[in-house]
Amino acid sequence: MKPALCKLHAGVSWTFQVIAAVILAQTLFFKFTGAEESKYIFTTLGVEPWGRIGTGMLEVVAVVLLLTPRWIHNGAVYGAGLAAGLMSGAIFGHLTKLGIVVKDDGGLLFGLAVTVLASALIILWLRRFELPLVGRFFLPTQATVA
Repeated sequence: MKPALCKLHAGVSWTFQVIAAVILAQTLFFKFTGAEESKYIFTTLGVEPWGRIGTGMLEVVAVVLLLTPRWIHNGAVYGAGLAAGLMSGAIFGHLTKLGIVVKDDGGLLFGLAVTVLASALIILWLRRFELPLVGRFFLPTQATVA
């Protein structure tokens, strides 16, 4: 049986779930409306428009999973994993093609990506017992009595 999160860990997890979800959700408007900065980013990466729209759709899924973990079994873990993957790609794009500062944003988008990645990794660590396939390896072992 998997251990339940203690109240402190559950509260910390929810705090980071909300942080990640809010950041991801607020960028959706720019992706789906084709804002100039979004088009510039995805054109520079060579994946405009399908990369922008596809990323936006995956971010919607991540937001829903992060905010509705009781509706979908282990939803927070799946949402955090998806967010971590998306933000790893975003950070990689910044470090290889875009640069930290994009169109004079002062590094804001890079900082938001790092914040979401850090939040997702914290959620994954706190909920590591819920991870599919590998979660059981994090379970505490029972001491054998001689």
